Amino acid sequence: MACTRRAFTLAAALTAAAFTAGASLAGEALDRITSENTLKVATDANWAPQSFLNDNNEMDGFDVDVARELAKRLGVEVEFVTPAWDIITAGNWNGRWDVSVGSMTPTKARTEVLEFPAVYYYTPAAAAVHKDSPAANLADLSGKKMGATTASVFELYLQHDLTIDAAGVPSFEYQIEPGELRSYKDSTAVMDDLRLGDGTRLDGMVGSLPAILNGIENNYPIKIVGDPVFYEPLAIAIDKGDAELNAKLTTIVEDMRADGTLSALSEKWYGIDYTSTK
Repeated sequence: MACTRRAFTLAAALTAAAFTAGASLAGEALDRITSENTLKVATDANWAPQSFLNDNNEMDGFDVDVARELAKRLGVEVEFVTPAWDIITAGNWNGRWDVSVGSMTPTKARTEVLEFPAVYYYTPAAAAVHKDSPAANLADLSGKKMGATTASVFELYLQHDLTIDAAGVPSFEYQIEPGELRSYKDSTAVMDDLRLGDGTRLDGMVGSLPAILNGIENNYPIKIVGDPVFYEPLAIAIDKGDAELNAKLTTIVEDMRADGTLSALSEKWYGIDYTSTK
């Protein structure tokens, strides 16, 4: 009986210790941001107009402006880092950065390793081809060499393995069956291969409509084919484990939507308000 009591007491102590340890981790990321007076943001340096290096070698773009506003409302400075997209989406950041402001879609797989405090805008995903391509519709791209960013929702779409974990997103169908799928570090790299000529390296691509339109504006010899293939809700993301930071960022984004800041930034960079599905 004494052994049972001692065992129960030890188990209770271990449980209490585990609870205390867990509680001490609550707010760890937010505490780090506050103590270091810096919000470290992971994004892309080569994905205009969302995020890119401008002529002054400074980070610029819609996502960059959103990140700066998040930091401002947190009362801290902002620092940008540019790890590979597949590393960001893998989670388990271990404090290397605090938040991803990189137009990330909350997929089923990503919600297993990341938290998504708030969706901040919505954009169409589209297919594009070289301007000399005879493709007239999405079905014409089946059996062709298609390109997309590694670990992106566009790649998942072409793999027929895309599940978007967000409310209010229109349903979609897989309208392209690639003959070959090639993965790239970012959408600019995809367009760089596509611009070489119809079928030279690629026959087509799937990517963000704003990024494709930006490429066309910058004289990439490409054109859009068909209607958008799906619509993606785009969210800020944080690593698992900090409910306090999650709640704080949710509130900030809600305030930015309510006071018109998000709409103004979308109009600035896209010429259209992508911050609502209405």
